[in-house]
Amino acid sequence: MDKGAHSTESEIVTAGFVVIGDEILSGRTKDRNIRYLADFLTAHSIDLAEVRIVLDETDRIVEVVHDVSARYTHVFTSGDVGPTHDDITADSIAAAFNVGIDFNPEAVALLSERYGNVDLTQACMRMARIPGGAELIPNSVSKASGFKIGNVHVLAGVPSVFEAMLEALGPSLVHGTVVQPRTIEARMTDNLSSHPECA
Repeated sequence: MDKGAHSTESEIVTAGFVVIGDEILSGRTKDRNIRYLADFLTAHSIDLAEVRIVLDETDRIVEVVHDVSARYTHVFTSGDVGPTHDDITADSIAAAFNVGIDFNPEAVALLSERYGNVDLTQACMRMARIPGGAELIPNSVSKASGFKIGNVHVLAGVPSVFEAMLEALGPSLVHGTVVQPRTIEARMTDNLSSHPECA
């Protein structure tokens, strides 16, 4: 099926969401992305069928991504794609797909445009490490790219960046037939005397 195409009427397009981060499970950070993703997918006639929240553990992330990607049309992840040593999502996704990971020239160029060569630190450069064969997902907020590999879309956890990446993804997503809501008026009687069991 072509990217951005509608599914056939008999096909339901589904999605799973993997939220990655110890800070979510500990309560230090309140997740705002689940609701936004649910609304976004509903608008694209994609059924969000499952949400999982996992620790910052590579083996666990790999296990969950394998399971969820086999179940649903699309998988979205959020979190742990930043510049610090414990941001392990990119490495974990590379492991899940059994591919290498390295600095992506296009991602490096985008970061250079944002930070300049002087401020492009080793930490910032971590955000340009992309699994082999992945496609970049644009980020209009900070230029640090997300990426797509297989049916898995890897997004930032910061809500404003997460939302920008989702909007960039929208036109390319396979989605279901758009259903237009319609209101039908129904007249109900207030007389319950003929139904004593309801009185």
